[in-house]
Amino acid sequence: MSGLVRWLRSGRGLASYAGCVLAFMVLIVLEGAIVRATGSGAGCGNHWPLCNGLFFPLRHPRLATVIEFTHRAMTGFCSTLVVVLIVWVYQARAKGDRVRRAAKWVGILLITEALLGALLVKGGYVEFNASDMRVLMQCVHFTNTMLLLAALALTWWWAREVVEDPKLSPNQPQGLKPLGNPPSYSTAEAVPLRGQRAVAWLAVVATIVVGATGSVAALADTLFPSPSLRAGLADDFSAAAPLLVRMRWVHPAAALVGVVCVGWLCLRVRTRMSAWLGGLLVLQMVLGVGDVLLLAPTWMQVVHLLGADLYWIVLVMVAADVLWVETKTYPRG
Repeated sequence: MSGLVRWLRSGRGLASYAGCVLAFMVLIVLEGAIVRATGSGAGCGNHWPLCNGLFFPLRHPRLATVIEFTHRAMTGFCSTLVVVLIVWVYQARAKGDRVRRAAKWVGILLITEALLGALLVKGGYVEFNASDMRVLMQCVHFTNTMLLLAALALTWWWAREVVEDPKLSPNQPQGLKPLGNPPSYSTAEAVPLRGQRAVAWLAVVATIVVGATGSVAALADTLFPSPSLRAGLADDFSAAAPLLVRMRWVHPAAALVGVVCVGWLCLRVRTRMSAWLGGLLVLQMVLGVGDVLLLAPTWMQVVHLLGADLYWIVLVMVAADVLWVETKTYPRG
């Protein structure tokens, strides 16, 4: 047991583990999109956390039940992974370390994510419910999901900064607090110019709005599919169309603002990560146009969401390097 504790305190493998948890969370988000696109949100009935009143609904389950139960099972497994991650971070990092703060927010946001999911099910805001309350819940739920991914991304990104400190005494094992002042590390490749922080915050907030409005547009495409591109565009501005359909234009409008803000950030921050961000930005524009032209089939919605998740994770890392350039990183003491 003492050997395990020493290994946890050393922090070796922590960043890799955090990256795996982040990747698994992205899979859960994509599976959640399949739940929404297939109308499987009520596959477990009005029961939560049980599924149709059972822990394992194995007796002649419907396809909707299989899809919804798979989503819940993946979420439960990921919750265990997150608990292990938080315990490991608190073992390997000292009090006040920013990796601890990020991991703490992962735990908080995971709890709110579960509560919001329960509220969707218990409130009946699933399947073909097109009420204004469901629209609001959709925005809030997806925003929380984005913040959860951001917290996980920062946990992984900052956990990568651990290095061995030459100030450690020869007899002092790695993982204990260094003697003297801990060194400073930064993932940024250049000192931010004046105004870059404001641009970074603007890009982050704009992208959150794009994500929230995108969840509403995806819901509209699911509940009110268009027979053709021309008919879909006409419905967007038709007074007779449902409110949810008439709100679809908000997403491309918000996306245009988001492109300007993130593009501005890429021009101000010249790093390798910002180059990746620019590439993912272009990819998202292509996927967004393709989603519209193909009338948003389920597979395209999932691909578009995968691109959005990767784009958001890289944006968070670029923004973090601007907003928190200098930090003191050292193992737990």
